[in-house]
Amino acid sequence: MHRRFLRELDWTIILVALLLCAWGLVMIYSARRAQGDGLYFVRKQAIAMSVGIVAMFVVASIPIQMWQRWTAWLYTANIALLVYVDFFGRTTKGAQRWIPLPGGFNLQPSELAKIIVILTLAHWLATREERIRSPALVVKSLLYIGLPVLLIFKQPDLGTALVVMAIWFGMMMLGGARLKHLGVVLLVGAIAFTAMWHLNVLEDYQKNRLVAFLNPQRDPRGSGYHILQARIAVGSGQVFGKGLFHGTQNLLLFIPEQHTDFIFTVVAEETGFTGSVTLLALYGVLLWRLMRLILQAHHFYTRLIAAGITTFFAYHIVVNTGMVIGILPVVGVWLPFLSFGGTAVVTCFVALGLMQAIHRQQYEVMF
Repeated sequence: MHRRFLRELDWTIILVALLLCAWGLVMIYSARRAQGDGLYFVRKQAIAMSVGIVAMFVVASIPIQMWQRWTAWLYTANIALLVYVDFFGRTTKGAQRWIPLPGGFNLQPSELAKIIVILTLAHWLATREERIRSPALVVKSLLYIGLPVLLIFKQPDLGTALVVMAIWFGMMMLGGARLKHLGVVLLVGAIAFTAMWHLNVLEDYQKNRLVAFLNPQRDPRGSGYHILQARIAVGSGQVFGKGLFHGTQNLLLFIPEQHTDFIFTVVAEETGFTGSVTLLALYGVLLWRLMRLILQAHHFYTRLIAAGITTFFAYHIVVNTGMVIGILPVVGVWLPFLSFGGTAVVTCFVALGLMQAIHRQQYEVMF
């Protein structure tokens, strides 16, 4: 790589991401160790991480403004992949979200959709900057992202659909939309959610998750099981944890999906409050560096991309840790760089690649 290119990168972001990845591999191994396939999952995740790191540098080398030329193609490809998975995708645990790939890997288009929505919505809004404070533009922007959101919701994947909606909200708010207009959208969304609940649009398991959040003791062996076991794991770690590979909730397989959505329970139980705070501090550094790029962006288009990506990471971090410790409902949101998931970790690195491209642009302006 050219030395100038390397100098233009934000190495704090890269270092934090690599530290999180290394920590994630250890936690994934610990989460799957009792089932005898820890190294298998670690190898798969390490391969995905390697692909993601390469993708990050490639994306970082592309001038950020270049993506505007491909907006129509990206939007079309996004819809095509989501439609394809709806007809031909692999179904697991009642959800049809994955496209099988060679080597035992799977592509999850809904994860890529998050980045594509950021890029395409940023261009769409940038060409209408002077109207972003109008209520009509707020409605039209919702219609613009409506099709991918509906296709994701149909899989069904409420968690990812909510992530995309959070990204839209973050981009609109930081892009200058009126808060009262966004507040109306939230109110309408709450009314629509209530209607979907009573009209049985939501799946039974989705309803049960919300009921369990309000009262997990109502069904401790069913819908409330995840929440109760997660609380036990987090609390039992105390200050310094039980030590790596010595978590009883982990080894006795009390927590389902502990290598994906509930990997924070492994961190809390084995490294305790100290390890949990250290992990959150690393995420804090990552979000701080990303938020700096929002403030430093000279162009409306790049500021919107930075806002979308920062919202993407913040939502995943806050919602995942919140649902594990029981202050938010379980919605199936993974923890960036730690949770097992090939498409997820590649998506995270592509997002960082876009932020690096923005950082390089600001670096060139300054120097």
